[in-house]
Amino acid sequence: MRKILVFFSTLFITSVFCISIIRAVSLEDCEKNPDSNLGDCINLLTSKVSDLTSQKKTLSSQISQFDTQLKITQLKIADSEKTIALLEKEIGILGFRIGYVTDSIDKLEGLVKQRIVATYQQSFVSDLELVAASNDFSDLILRLQYIKQVQENDKKILASLQATKTNYANQKDERETKQAAIEEQKTKLEALKINLDKQKTEKQAFLEITKNDESRYQKLLAEAQAERAIVFGGGTDIFMRDVKQGDTIGSVASHGASPGCSSGAHLHFEVHKNGNLEDPNNYLRSGGFSYSYPDSQYSTYGTINPRGDLPWPLNEPITINQGYGSHSFAKSFYYNGIHAGIDMDSSSSSVKAVKDGKLYGGSYNCSKGKLYYAKVEHSDGLTTWYLHIIPN
Repeated sequence: MRKILVFFSTLFITSVFCISIIRAVSLEDCEKNPDSNLGDCINLLTSKVSDLTSQKKTLSSQISQFDTQLKITQLKIADSEKTIALLEKEIGILGFRIGYVTDSIDKLEGLVKQRIVATYQQSFVSDLELVAASNDFSDLILRLQYIKQVQENDKKILASLQATKTNYANQKDERETKQAAIEEQKTKLEALKINLDKQKTEKQAFLEITKNDESRYQKLLAEAQAERAIVFGGGTDIFMRDVKQGDTIGSVASHGASPGCSSGAHLHFEVHKNGNLEDPNNYLRSGGFSYSYPDSQYSTYGTINPRGDLPWPLNEPITINQGYGSHSFAKSFYYNGIHAGIDMDSSSSSVKAVKDGKLYGGSYNCSKGKLYYAKVEHSDGLTTWYLHIIPN
């Protein structure tokens, strides 16, 4: 019975100890006093971001993720500032030590010079002169002991001088190392501050996009998810006909034709080669285009840089609604944070094939409607996608 009691007592103490470790830092601690546990708070909040990412996407969870990422960056900034302050303090101490060592070297060098002069003068006294100068045998012994002691002191002074010089060199090296560490931390701090400003801008842009409205957020999210689902086999493709470059393959669907899958009438143009996503900018030729948003929102919706030789799927001039790649809008709604195509419209709703190939059409059921699309498979492994259009 005693053994059982001891076992359970040990188990209880161990459990309490483990729980105390697990609860060493809580979100509440990080809110109230983050400076005392910067590293632990950064790790805890990073874990929270991961948890939020895996949760069902809602407006509140996305805003919470933004807020948590902002807190992580702010804690990292505080951590860097704390490190810089500590390094500067240590450099101040090293500076004092280096000054002290410098004074010591100066004094030791003065003593060494005096010893060198004395030893040099003593070297000209012969043993016979030493005996002659001594009053008696005891005086001779004392003189010899004195000379020996002087020589021993000279050695100690030289050794001390060497050690002081070595210490001086070490202190200087350490100060230079810490100074380099400060510069590195300052560079890191500057990058973190820039990143913090960027994150704040992205959050503000996100709130502007969604108008802080859950239904609008879910509509934008549904559009992004539907586009990905279609390209990766979510739709039903029906072969329609062979087409030539420039042939009309459909028209941009009006917003009323696909209310559950589009935030507005536009064409989403995407390029794949041998099953892999490609940058449409590498295929579309340079032409006349403008953006539907001001340059202050380029980081939000992205920009384009067409440099290929294929014609555009819409009549020029083109209006760009969203660029290809990773920008703040894409990070909020698209898989892996990448907008896989270019969103555009023009004065004409007619959509044209950018290259010869086989035309397929299809649709995808969304929460409150359908997303219609077309794709053209080309002979060189290239596939072009035309989403949010009525194929014909």
